[in-house]
Amino acid sequence: MQLPKRLPVLAIFWINTVLIALSQPAEKFIKISVTPDHPDWAYKYGEKVKFLVSVTQSGAPVPEAEVRYAVMPEKMKPAGQGPLKLDGGRATVDGGTMKTAGFLRCEVYVKSGGKEYKGIGTAAFGPEDIQPAAKLPGDFLEFWNGARAELAKTPLDARMTLMPEKCTGKVNVYHVNIGSFKNSRLYGILCVPKKEGKYPALLQVPGAGIRPYAGDVYRAEKGAITFQIGIHGIPVTMEKEVYDNLSAGGLAGYPTLNLDNRDLYYYKRVYLGCVRAVDFIHSLPQFDRERLAVTGGSQGGALSIVAAALDPRIKYLGAFYPALSDLTGYLQGRAGGWPHMFAETSQVSHRKPEKIETSYYYDVVNFARQLKVPGFYSWGFNDETCPPTSMHAVYNVIKAPKELFIVPETGHWTYPEQNEKMDEWLFAQLAKGGQK
Repeated sequence: MQLPKRLPVLAIFWINTVLIALSQPAEKFIKISVTPDHPDWAYKYGEKVKFLVSVTQSGAPVPEAEVRYAVMPEKMKPAGQGPLKLDGGRATVDGGTMKTAGFLRCEVYVKSGGKEYKGIGTAAFGPEDIQPAAKLPGDFLEFWNGARAELAKTPLDARMTLMPEKCTGKVNVYHVNIGSFKNSRLYGILCVPKKEGKYPALLQVPGAGIRPYAGDVYRAEKGAITFQIGIHGIPVTMEKEVYDNLSAGGLAGYPTLNLDNRDLYYYKRVYLGCVRAVDFIHSLPQFDRERLAVTGGSQGGALSIVAAALDPRIKYLGAFYPALSDLTGYLQGRAGGWPHMFAETSQVSHRKPEKIETSYYYDVVNFARQLKVPGFYSWGFNDETCPPTSMHAVYNVIKAPKELFIVPETGHWTYPEQNEKMDEWLFAQLAKGGQK
């Protein structure tokens, strides 16, 4: 079976999977542009940066406003700050330079109408030279091989419930419930083409949060089995209020639950759940066993790398701005990855030896070191949720075939063009994998 070589531009890459993370931010009444003076936002060590600032309202320059700026290595304390005077809605900030690999960020704040608006711009200095702070435990592979062996003891016990209201003329949609690590359950939405045949599959792993899921009928209609999973061991079709209550209650702060114990840390079940999702996909009679990709953004970007490293049955991966990357960067005086548990500004101090040690077994850096399959990656320099320092620390240790599409001005969101490139790459790989 041949998949289409090109898919239409999509405003959102996964419907409902990482909707907030992948959507562009809402337009604001006051628009602040902060742009480094090099077109590619890249600088040599010691080269000085000028940040060009523009403030507009309804497309017209704002002649006067209360404006201030701050310049710092991303996520660190300001190295320079002060008021900023606009001239015809424009100003220039001397940002200084960096002599080591990293990102220099300029933040501009404008007060107008009782509200404060923010704009940022980020200059890159040798991102290809960034090395991770995360240490690789000597028993890293032994730990995860043991965890996979423990998972294998739990029966798959797959339960599929057809959702007639979600089905289309071409696709059947199911709410899936399968056995997972330590007798927990993994839930997700499965979409399978109705036409008889063998199909490639996309495992879609979620961004952070607790929410319902709708499944990806779109890609199933294009000729791929899609399995969109949740990670919290609860059904993914309940009312939104249920998830909101869990977010504020029992699952509040889940990314750091049991961080002081590598065997009980929250993400152990999550990471192994991705492997169990692969087990389920391989049980489907419609699945072409050599054509499986995993994809996601933010937490989902992290899970894509983790799953592809843990399970050789995954042949390709696509990741937007992976979280959980180089978490201990903060301990070396630079940005670390989401959820920033080791940042000085964290509301709860996690800088305890046992928590730091546990993080090494879950840091995406150490899974990236194990990758053997091709991957496509995309992010921007203005990401404040998943700092580019942390993501480049991951990318730079990958030895497998890799492609990186940088769009400097993007933050924790993507342009449609990024989503299109990711889609095209994944489907091209799956089509190639199907050629005998």
